[in-house]
Amino acid sequence: MPFIRPEIIRPPSEHASYYLPLTSGCSNNSCTFCAFSLTNLGLRDLEDVKREIDAMSLYVNTGAWVPGQPEIVYAILQEWDGRKVFLQDGDALIYPYPKLREALWYLNQKFPRIQRISSYATPQDILRRSVEELKALKEQKMGILYVGVESGDDETLKIIRKNATHDQMVEAAKKVKESGILLSVTVILGLGGTRRSKEHVAETAKILTEMDPDYAGALTLTLIPGTELYNEWKKGEFELITPFESLQELKGIVENTTFTNCFFSSMHASNYYAIRGTMPKDKEKVLNQLNAILSRKDPRLLRPEFMRGL
Repeated sequence: MPFIRPEIIRPPSEHASYYLPLTSGCSNNSCTFCAFSLTNLGLRDLEDVKREIDAMSLYVNTGAWVPGQPEIVYAILQEWDGRKVFLQDGDALIYPYPKLREALWYLNQKFPRIQRISSYATPQDILRRSVEELKALKEQKMGILYVGVESGDDETLKIIRKNATHDQMVEAAKKVKESGILLSVTVILGLGGTRRSKEHVAETAKILTEMDPDYAGALTLTLIPGTELYNEWKKGEFELITPFESLQELKGIVENTTFTNCFFSSMHASNYYAIRGTMPKDKEKVLNQLNAILSRKDPRLLRPEFMRGL
């Protein structure tokens, strides 16, 4: 089956990166809330990856195009500053390890001035790698891994079919940190619905404290038509929390989390209100912001629904 190049889905911080697909879809394509649950995992042939890297190098050095390469390659290259590469798709770390190392080595040979390579990674991806293997990727400039934690509540994780437990995700985080690769995690406000909101907040604050990532971001649940969770909501089996309840969850997570040094934000387009700060230094400032908006409960202060996105 031919490899189909995926659409560009990437963390906001990778906006200036070159997007190099090693995979399409996600190996854990069972999460009930996620669009990747509607896809199958695809692995790209390593020689095809190398041909794209060759085409990148030729364009950067001479401006020439290689026939047969997709136009998106050159659209990205025209905006690329040569510093960062993001490996697609939903968890490129699932790519067979020897091939992954060879792809990174080849990329660095062609672009020795690259400063950082990054990827999404599932907890399962990380757990199947040793610390030594992760360190070897770090030597090839793998600088940051983005992990979707979603919730620290084991019951919520089971319901959404995350296929990873609270303790497994903490173990994965420790491996990443020991390897020297930066760790960025995301959690999802409202994922427990009205029924498990309290447990979701308490356990998510706990897991963030235990993982102690370099970066943490809070998203707000956005239901995607066709996903299992969307269908449950349509049938009345899942009840969404309100926008201000999502901010109450955000406050609870910030209030009860202890970080060593973490940039924490809710700047994603799915959120109703954006906060940002380096924790613990800015914790009081962020809580004051949230308390102020929660005391007023003025809908005009929130991002309108039509402006929210994935």
